[in-house]
Amino acid sequence: MVRRRRRETLPGEVTAEGFAFFATMRRLQPYMWPGERADLKRRIAIAIVLLIATKLVTVIVPYGFKYATDGLTLIAKGQPAPSGGTWTAMMLAAPAAMVLAYGVGRILMVALAQTRDGVTAPVVLHAVRRLSLIVFRHMHRLSLRFHLERRTGAMSRIVDRGKLAIETLTRTALLTVFPTVLELLLVLGVLAWQFDWRYSAVVCGMVVLYLAFTYLATERRIGFRRVLNENDTDASSKAIDSLLNYETVKYFGNEAREAERYDRSMAGYEKAAVRSYTSLAWLNAGQALIFSGGLTICMAMAIADIRAGRNTIGDFVLINAMMVQLYVPLNFMGFVYREIKLAVADLEAMFTLLEKDPEIEDRPGAKPLVVSGGTIRFENVSFHYDPDRQILKDVSFEAPAGKTIAIVGQTGAGKSTLSRLLFRFYDVQGGRITIDGQDIRDVTQGSLRDAVGMVPQDTVLFNDTIRYNIRYGRWDATDAEVEEAARLAQIDDFIRDLPAGYETQVGERGLKLSGGEKQRVAIARTILKGPPLLILDEATSALDSATEKDIQDALARVSVGRTTLVIAHRLSTIVAADEILVMDAGRIAERGTHEALIAANGLYAGLWARQRRADEVREELARVVDEDEGPARSLIARDDDLVIPAEA
Repeated sequence: MVRRRRRETLPGEVTAEGFAFFATMRRLQPYMWPGERADLKRRIAIAIVLLIATKLVTVIVPYGFKYATDGLTLIAKGQPAPSGGTWTAMMLAAPAAMVLAYGVGRILMVALAQTRDGVTAPVVLHAVRRLSLIVFRHMHRLSLRFHLERRTGAMSRIVDRGKLAIETLTRTALLTVFPTVLELLLVLGVLAWQFDWRYSAVVCGMVVLYLAFTYLATERRIGFRRVLNENDTDASSKAIDSLLNYETVKYFGNEAREAERYDRSMAGYEKAAVRSYTSLAWLNAGQALIFSGGLTICMAMAIADIRAGRNTIGDFVLINAMMVQLYVPLNFMGFVYREIKLAVADLEAMFTLLEKDPEIEDRPGAKPLVVSGGTIRFENVSFHYDPDRQILKDVSFEAPAGKTIAIVGQTGAGKSTLSRLLFRFYDVQGGRITIDGQDIRDVTQGSLRDAVGMVPQDTVLFNDTIRYNIRYGRWDATDAEVEEAARLAQIDDFIRDLPAGYETQVGERGLKLSGGEKQRVAIARTILKGPPLLILDEATSALDSATEKDIQDALARVSVGRTTLVIAHRLSTIVAADEILVMDAGRIAERGTHEALIAANGLYAGLWARQRRADEVREELARVVDEDEGPARSLIARDDDLVIPAEA
C-alpha cells in the first residue's frame, strides 16, 4: 500500500468540518488583508473611513426630512417660525434649506458608497486571483490517476462556480456585512434617543424575526440549489464531452441520442430551478410581511405619541424615513445570508477538490536529480492500478547510459506503464527505479521531468500556434532553434507552406492537424527540449512509411549520446536497438538483440513473423490499388500495420 503523507494546509483553506461563514471568512482573511501588499491595506483603511462616513450620513439624512416637514407644518398652520438662535429654530425656519440638505445628503450617501466600492475593488479581485491560482496549481499537483478519472466539463463548472463564490464572500465581508451591522446599530441608537426604548424594542423584535425566517427559508433553499448545481454540472459535462467527440457522434449518427442525454440533465436542472425560484418568491413575500408588520407598529406608536403631544408630524416622517431606510440594509442582510449560503454550497465542491491529496509528492528534503551518465535501472519493480489486477510483476532491467532499449509486447503487457513510472506519474508498489543510482522517489519531480523527454503515441496540442506548441519544449528557445527542431522532425517544409506559417493556429487539442502532423510537432518539441533521457512511445505510429523512415533517421541522430527507451508496436522500427525487451503478462519474457531473439525462435520471433506477413499483405494491396481504384483503396487509406489473424 502506498503511504500517503498528510498534505500541507494551503493558505485560505477551509476544512469540511469547519464549513461555516465565520470559519470561511477567517480563512479568507489573509487575502482580504494581504500582508505583502501595503497598497491594498491602505485601500482597506480608506474604505473603512468611507464606510463610517457613509453610514453617519445615512443616519443624519432623514433629519433634513423631519425638520423640513415640521417647518412646512408651521407654515401651513399660519404659525410664525420660532425665533432664537437655537439650531432647531434655525432649521424649522428654513424648510427649503432642509429639503436641499436632504437632497445633498442623499447624493453624498451614494457618492461615498460608490467611492468605497471603487477603492475596495482591487482588494476583492486580488483575493479572487490568488485563490484561483491556488486551485489552478493544486489541479496540476494532483495525480495522473485523478485526471484520468475526472470529467472535464464537471471540473470546469466546479472551478468557475467556486471562483464566483470566492468573489461573493469577499465582497460580502468588505462591502455588506460590516456596513449593515454598523447601520443597524446606529439606527437602533437613534430610535432610542430620538423617541424611546419601545421603538428600538419593536425594531429589534422585527429584525430577530426577519433574520430567523430568512435563516429557516434559506436553509431549505440550499437543498434546491445543490440539486440545481448537480444537474447543471452534469449537463455541462455531457455537452463538453459530446462536443469534444464531435466526429465520433457523427460517425455513428448519434446526434439524437446525445441531445436526449443532454435534455434529461436539463430537465432535472429546470425542475430544480423552478423550485428554487418559487421558494425565493415565498422568501421575499415573508420578509416583506415581517418588515411591513414592524413598520406598521412603529407608525402606529408614532401617531399615538403625536396625539399625546410627545412628537411632531416631522417625527412621524422621521420614523417612516428611518424604517424605510433601514429596510435597505435589512433586505441586504437577507440577501447576503442567501448569497453566503449559496456561495458556501458552491465552495464545498471546490474545497473538496483542494482537500484531495496529491498521490505523488516530493519527499521532505528531496534534491534535484543529477544526471551524470543517464543509466536507468528498474529493480524488481511491481505495480498495479487496481489491487485486483497486477500490471508489472518483478520487472528488472537496465538501460545503460547512451544506449537504446526497446520494449515490445502485446497490448496490455505493461509497456506504457513503464514510461509512466519513470516519469513518476505513479509510484511503484514494489522495487525501485533509479537514474545513475538515484531513486527517483528521492529527487524532485521537477528535476526528474526536466531530464526526461517524451514523444507520446497520442499527441494532444494546445489551442495555440504551431510555434507555441514546439516552443513548449523549451521556453527560452529562439525562433531559429524552434525552426531547426521542426526541420529535424521533418515538418518545417509543411509549416512554411501554410498561409500563416509557424503562426498557424492548430485548434482545440490540435484537431486542425492530421495525426502525423501532430506527432511530428511532438517530436520537434522533444528535440527542442534536448533532454539526456528519451522515451519514444509509438513515436511514429501515425506516420506514413516514407516519413517514418525520415523521422527514424532524425530520432536516431537525436538519440546519440542519450539513454533512450523505445516502446514499439512496429518491430521494424527497433531492429537496431542495443537490447529488446519482450513484455508478456507484466513480466519480461525475453531479452536480447533483434538477431538473437529471432534465432531463439520464441515470442519475439512469432511477433516478427506476423508483422512480416502483414507487410507482404500491404504490399500486395498496394499493387492491386495501382491497378484498381476499387475496394482495395479503402483497405490502405492509411499506411498503418494491418491486423492479421494469428492463423494468417
